[in-house]
Amino acid sequence: MSNNNDAVGVLRTIRDAQPTHYLFKIESFSILSEEKIEKYESDDFEVGGYKWGLCFYPNGNKKRNGDGHISLYLVIRDTDKLPQGWEVNVQFKFFVFDHIRDKYLTIQDSDARTRHYHQMRTECGFSKLLSLDTFEESTNGYLLDDSCLLGVEVFVIRYAGKGECLSMIKEPDANTYTWTVDNFSAISMHSLYSKAFKIGGQNWKLCFYPKRNAEAKGESQSLSLSVADCEKLPLNWKKYARFKLRVRNQVGGVHEEREASNWFCASRKDWGYPNFMLLSDLTDKSSGFIVKDTLIIEVEILVMSVVKYFS
Repeated sequence: MSNNNDAVGVLRTIRDAQPTHYLFKIESFSILSEEKIEKYESDDFEVGGYKWGLCFYPNGNKKRNGDGHISLYLVIRDTDKLPQGWEVNVQFKFFVFDHIRDKYLTIQDSDARTRHYHQMRTECGFSKLLSLDTFEESTNGYLLDDSCLLGVEVFVIRYAGKGECLSMIKEPDANTYTWTVDNFSAISMHSLYSKAFKIGGQNWKLCFYPKRNAEAKGESQSLSLSVADCEKLPLNWKKYARFKLRVRNQVGGVHEEREASNWFCASRKDWGYPNFMLLSDLTDKSSGFIVKDTLIIEVEILVMSVVKYFS
């Protein structure tokens, strides 16, 4: 269980120096907000021998009366590795960069009180960090060219020197991949993977169960999008994508098409539909999906995230 424990009083000041411990840059904020993504959790960073992370709500944490605001929390991580009865006491500041004046708005508890993290409270922060009206007002400088820069200082130990940049990209360049499956009737494999292809700087693969997926009901085909080369990605990697999966009709009819979205990660590296379409519909000679024993499958990525790490 966690408790944000919003401060009764909030102190806001201005300073020149950047946050000491962690920077979190968001590009294409409007897309992140429009996609109705409830929250985004940053990568881990270490301060004082503990693992921490930021939890950001672009449209406010509505469960904690944050509607109409942006919400930001400091979360302690890897608590299962801490001794029984653990407690961590910290003071922290959040930062929002003013691009126009080249200064940082700092937000902290007005009474400089200590926040107590323990088993029943693993996050603290502000449900009403800034109102969306204030945050999005161009003259305030917090959102410039649809990008913002947030940060945090945890008053425990020295500079950790890590950060990340999250970009939300709508319709990346060359965002459609076409996979031609020849000799369909001769396929005997349970599952079939396309060769790796790159969209938005990420390698992907399509996965197709040509006969039947074990999770599917009846004689249905499964079709999904998968992140390729996962072993080359950073620990705790995550990637968001909204995409269309499509089986093309080759005789001018209607394509079979479905849309999906997912946060891909190590435990969920592929996503799609176990019941994409019936085998009988696919193989019907009059349907136009298979012509000269050839099937054409496509994926079109509509929106995706790109995370870049820096120090």
